[in-house]
Amino acid sequence: MMENYPPRLEPTVDNLSKALFIVNKHAKTAPNPKFLYALKKATLLLMIENGFAEKKGLHFSRNPKLSQQHSDVLITCGDYQFHLPPTKEDRKELPHLGNLDNGIRNPKTYLRLQQAKALLIEYTGLTERKESASYTSKNYHSPFTRTGSTYFS
Repeated sequence: MMENYPPRLEPTVDNLSKALFIVNKHAKTAPNPKFLYALKKATLLLMIENGFAEKKGLHFSRNPKLSQQHSDVLITCGDYQFHLPPTKEDRKELPHLGNLDNGIRNPKTYLRLQQAKALLIEYTGLTERKESASYTSKNYHSPFTRTGSTYFS
């Protein structure tokens, strides 16, 4: 009976946009956000390709890298706006929109991360690899033990 809970979402522009919002929100605080950001990027690029989203222009980033100002691509899909790093073509072709308007916010969205990820994975075909923790016995070597020598003789 619990097989369909939470219910499967259809890949509509509205559902994809909501799922992107949730995945992006969780990626900002996740301990290992790589997959979530990869899922966001793959979804946005596919939505642009399918005509569900549109690149509007470049915004100055809120978080300059190494104190260097840089820009991000503003992408709109449905009632939502997202940012991605620009390509060389984006820098040449898109207009620069200046600073990000802090008054513009995405709508409040309530969706489970599990549901959002499932929809975006289904839409993009991306799969999440389960990586082992970096501190497992295979990868972790104590600095106090060495093969063939001793520190305290």
